[in-house]
Amino acid sequence: MARAEEPAAETATDADTPTGVGQRLRVVRNLYGLSQRELARRAGLTHGTISLIESERVSPSVASLKKVLDGIPLSLSDFFTFDTRESRRIFYSADELPNMGSGDIVFRLVGADRQKRAMTVLHECYAPGADTGEAMLSHDGEEGGVVIRGEIELTVAGQQRTLGPGEAYYFESRLPHRFRNPGDSPCEIISANSPPSL
Repeated sequence: MARAEEPAAETATDADTPTGVGQRLRVVRNLYGLSQRELARRAGLTHGTISLIESERVSPSVASLKKVLDGIPLSLSDFFTFDTRESRRIFYSADELPNMGSGDIVFRLVGADRQKRAMTVLHECYAPGADTGEAMLSHDGEEGGVVIRGEIELTVAGQQRTLGPGEAYYFESRLPHRFRNPGDSPCEIISANSPPSL
């Protein structure tokens, strides 16, 4: 395969940042969960072509690279501006979840370091008697959660129910709502809402 003109070189700002087109393609392909063969199939290319690009043995022309990226799909501009360092972060230990709550309510936020979160995922903990306040909450989006320990009293638009372990909820967040722990033991919930509210 003939060697095409090379795209402009990128400046490395971190040891973990892929500097070549092939290295960057490999990282992005893995982030999207695609094998080399699957990407080749989607792009209408051979598996060998993807392998040669990723191993930096051939540098694709802009047109060839665009054809490869169409198989993801990802635009050329997004490919070269894709923050592979931030996006590579997948796992978080318990002590890396900052508490966004206060007082008797703990809201531990998953992925607080992600700049463009599409949702908020929380590990919520309510001490006995804790509640979100007398004023009803209301904001854009949807939210849902599963109680994993204790019990929570949830009021949504005049409807009220006390949920225990294994029980769940899902509602439009614009509806007035309030959470309260009516029990004698802590309540834990794993929740998510979109778009992110924290």
